[in-house]
Amino acid sequence: MTSPIRTARSSVAITNGYVVPVDGLPVDGGTVLVTDGVITAVGPDVEVPDGVRTLDAGGRWVLPGFVESHGHVGVHEEAEGWAGDDTNEKTGPDGAHLRALDAINVEDEGFRDALAGGVTSVVVKPGSANPIGGQTVAIKTWGGRTVDEQVISDVVSVKSALGENPKRVYGEQKKQPSTRLGVAAVIRQAFLDAQHYAAQRDAAAAKGEPFARDLGKETLARVLAGELAWDQHTHRADDIATALRLADEFGYRLVVNHGTDGAAIADVLAERDVPVIYGPMLTSRSKVELRDRDIANLARLADAGVRVAITTDHPVVPINFLVHQASFAVKEGLDPQVALEALTVNPASFLGLDDRVGALAPGLDGDVVVWSGDPLDVASRAEHVFVTGTEVYTWDRAADGGRGAGRVRERSERFAG
Repeated sequence: MTSPIRTARSSVAITNGYVVPVDGLPVDGGTVLVTDGVITAVGPDVEVPDGVRTLDAGGRWVLPGFVESHGHVGVHEEAEGWAGDDTNEKTGPDGAHLRALDAINVEDEGFRDALAGGVTSVVVKPGSANPIGGQTVAIKTWGGRTVDEQVISDVVSVKSALGENPKRVYGEQKKQPSTRLGVAAVIRQAFLDAQHYAAQRDAAAAKGEPFARDLGKETLARVLAGELAWDQHTHRADDIATALRLADEFGYRLVVNHGTDGAAIADVLAERDVPVIYGPMLTSRSKVELRDRDIANLARLADAGVRVAITTDHPVVPINFLVHQASFAVKEGLDPQVALEALTVNPASFLGLDDRVGALAPGLDGDVVVWSGDPLDVASRAEHVFVTGTEVYTWDRAADGGRGAGRVRERSERFAG
């Protein structure tokens, strides 16, 4: 399903900006024209139609809205404790039938924080307690009367986990999987069952016979068919090797999530063109599999030719700090252009969203952010945030007695009139 966005599809021309499309060269003094929610022109000499609202960027940086490619915003609500935490269904190791979409609360404060950090799209994922955690969904961070109206695509991926988390969760329950080999066995058996299921389903369809459907096996069959990516939570290099082994065995499209020790086998990942959604970075080494976590590992992966994105794993790191993680990565050797790509075009490409988001280009959604300066400078801030051409966040320097404040366009205002 790709849902039509019910957010107001507005028209706006952002003029006189330092326009950074990310997938092309910057344009000094450029204009981004959004018509009915869609970008229709980007460049130095764009004619603005009569009646279209104009925002003079005054030389400020203009970029596409950032894409958080691995977050739990909405399913792990902030300041709600257990009542708002629907990240992990720990009652069974195979959660292929589960959907993150069914647990998202669009009133989670994290969505407001996302806008303040220039994040306009997020891929919401189940957690990493299970070898197979469930289906992910890509949504806008603003706009729907219900979350369904914020959906960009639910044809994205399935979340899976290797390493410490699933072996701890089920080891404490005294059942399989309690070891790394048990975790891999659960995943392998699930895919074998899905292969048999798909063969029987297709045979029944060819004969016109009825067939009992299974939601979990249907989902894994979509992974085997290449329709959904396999988002593999894995930190340690040996666990990444297991992820590669399983992907080779079943032929699915692998995306490594976290990959904090991936630099140890960066050449292998580059050779296989397996992308890495790296992070979170602003954390302690809180468990054994994180002991080799290093912000500099992201630059090492990119230098080896691995395509990379960046994650906060929100709420592990607040989603509005996505860009700050990129800044720290640049400090530790990541090329600034690659850093911007890791926040925009790369995650959109990895997860099949690049026909909608990730760059400033005609035909893509009008998700545009005006920054006070280079967003990789920690002193810069998002001043105007547009989702499908509608301004949904504004920074007011004069607010709060001159200390400044950001203002989100709230639900009561979204559909007025």
